[in-house]
Amino acid sequence: MTDLFTPPATVFAQQIVAQIERGDFAGAEQAAIDARAHYPDHAELARLHGVALLQLHRPADAVAMLEEAAQMDPQSVEVQCNLGSAQVANGDADNAIERLRAALRMAPGHPAVLLTLGNALMAAARFQNARDSYAMATHGAPAHPGIRLNLAGAELELGNVDQARLHADEALQLHPRFDAAHAMRGRILLSQGQADEAGESWLLAERLSPRNHEYPFAAGQAMEDAGKLEAATKAYERALALHPDNGPVLGQLLFLRRRLCDWHDLDDLSARLQQAIAEGASPVSPFVMLSEDVDAELQLRCAKTYADGVEQQAAPLRKQQAFTHAKPAPDAAARVGFVADGFNDHATGLLVVAMLEALADDEDLELHLFATTADDGGAIRRRLATATTLHDVSALNHAQVAQRIHDTGVEILFDLNGYSGRDNAELFALRPAPIQVNWLAYPGSTGAPWMDYLLADKTVLPDSLRATVSEKLIRLPRCYQPNDNTRVVAQPPSRAECGLPDQGTVFACFNSSYKLNPAAFARLMLVLEQVPDSVLWLLSGPEGADDRLRAAAGAAGIAPERLVFLPRLPHAEYLSRYVHADLFLDTLPYNAHTTASDALWAGCPVLTCTGRTFAGRVATSLLLQLGLPELACEDEESFIAMATQLGNDREALVTLRQHLSQQRTQSPLFDMQGYASDFKRAVQAMSARYRIGRKPVDLDLP
Repeated sequence: MTDLFTPPATVFAQQIVAQIERGDFAGAEQAAIDARAHYPDHAELARLHGVALLQLHRPADAVAMLEEAAQMDPQSVEVQCNLGSAQVANGDADNAIERLRAALRMAPGHPAVLLTLGNALMAAARFQNARDSYAMATHGAPAHPGIRLNLAGAELELGNVDQARLHADEALQLHPRFDAAHAMRGRILLSQGQADEAGESWLLAERLSPRNHEYPFAAGQAMEDAGKLEAATKAYERALALHPDNGPVLGQLLFLRRRLCDWHDLDDLSARLQQAIAEGASPVSPFVMLSEDVDAELQLRCAKTYADGVEQQAAPLRKQQAFTHAKPAPDAAARVGFVADGFNDHATGLLVVAMLEALADDEDLELHLFATTADDGGAIRRRLATATTLHDVSALNHAQVAQRIHDTGVEILFDLNGYSGRDNAELFALRPAPIQVNWLAYPGSTGAPWMDYLLADKTVLPDSLRATVSEKLIRLPRCYQPNDNTRVVAQPPSRAECGLPDQGTVFACFNSSYKLNPAAFARLMLVLEQVPDSVLWLLSGPEGADDRLRAAAGAAGIAPERLVFLPRLPHAEYLSRYVHADLFLDTLPYNAHTTASDALWAGCPVLTCTGRTFAGRVATSLLLQLGLPELACEDEESFIAMATQLGNDREALVTLRQHLSQQRTQSPLFDMQGYASDFKRAVQAMSARYRIGRKPVDLDLP
């Protein structure tokens, strides 16, 4: 009810608009409530109320309010556009599309309707239709940079990178200080492999909009890809200052600090990250959690939250692609696919090549590799291409790769990345194959509904950890990790040329720097303290990591020069250096995996401590397969004691090396014909269940 002292509705509307424009959405909501108490049937006040609710991330409430506004003023284009946007935010893109198409019939060619319709079509993963809608909108609003930018986004989703870049540049010509356009250029450049230039684009977006935490975060990711780790750290720190509880930012900053061996504030960052995961507020890359000293339950919780986000994002595109899978004939060979970014001179390629070669002539299997990185021209890529049908899909986006896999008719698809490297989650969430398996590179459960099986063994995933795995388990009767048993260990340069002393025990730890945490490093320093004249040979880390480790050694009372650093070398040269290593000292909570296999194949014994997660139990699995259970310690104290004892006993070290020399040819660990046979049985077991219409179940191969 109004009176003479009540301002007109237009005055209230102007006040609400001003509050929305300055970002005071809660104030705008309250002002709208107050105004509508006087003017309950005023459509514009109801519309502004809905806009405020939408900005407050209350889409269901916004839809209800905007539907009221639409009843009051069914001819309002603004109301229809806002309501369509609210429906999209509320997860109802299909109804938004129908509503906006009706609005378009009411106002043909209206650029605002076409723009909003394009947004709804993008949310429904109908990218070609979205592109057409945006393109029509440019005719009605040729000077609108946002439409050009959205057109760029649609082209990028369609894989038309050059067109996307053209439209992003058009947006910048219209509005040179358009921060979102610079951010879009960053996305486009990164998709073209130009990480350095992408980082610069996001930094420019950050300068134009310094309160947006997404820009320094994206810049940090690009700079990390470009190898500029210190600069990436600074960018993550800026993003975290803007959004202190953001899980993805916390995770990336923490992991990058570990890579740099920059351990200041590490415990605080880790505690904050664990809290963010426990609260499930935002998705954190599960890979970063493998290096944290947490239990497998928290790792699974992290993975499930992350997978939930991917599942929600992938659902519209999966609906559009709508893959169906015809069951193969009973006597048809099992068509098996493998997806990885490591089908080159890379840990993944090195692990699987000999096993795939052993299966190359098997008439019961048809092997297809889908390489998401380009050919490096190396020997591993050539061997893989000879043993299998190799598809180079490095230039394709996730949707295009999924289509290629589906068109190939793959029955069982192995994800050799998981959440590591070039994360394949968005690809596998599209369900390009009827049976999908997590294996090898990501040592943990994906927590993902699209992953049917996890291939492992009883050591890395014993029954006690079964509840921490979302997939059905298929456990091999041997160590789950294959090896290349064709590698030649050459003679290395002399100890002096490697920077090693002529005498004394050489302990080695060539694990990646992010695995070498303060607790693991402290254990290694205690060993050096108790083994006179010994040195610790480490893999050289990035951007000052070596100097930080020398400083940490000095702080622990160990002469910094007792740390020797191995530069990154071609694999054959790196492998030869193990000739000079007396004992490999492993890390926790993340063990040596491929690196442990390298050491053992080269004759260097590995001492490990069995962890409480998959990632911390791989070296133990390797040692048990090799017949050396005594080198898998149960706790830190026994690890330090064993390392000290062996380091001071030259004869024991010589005996271990002789044993390993024999086991290279005798142990099942390096028997790739045997491994291939077990792997084939696992494939056939999964295939048989699928072909007779049975759901996946846990399978332990005898």
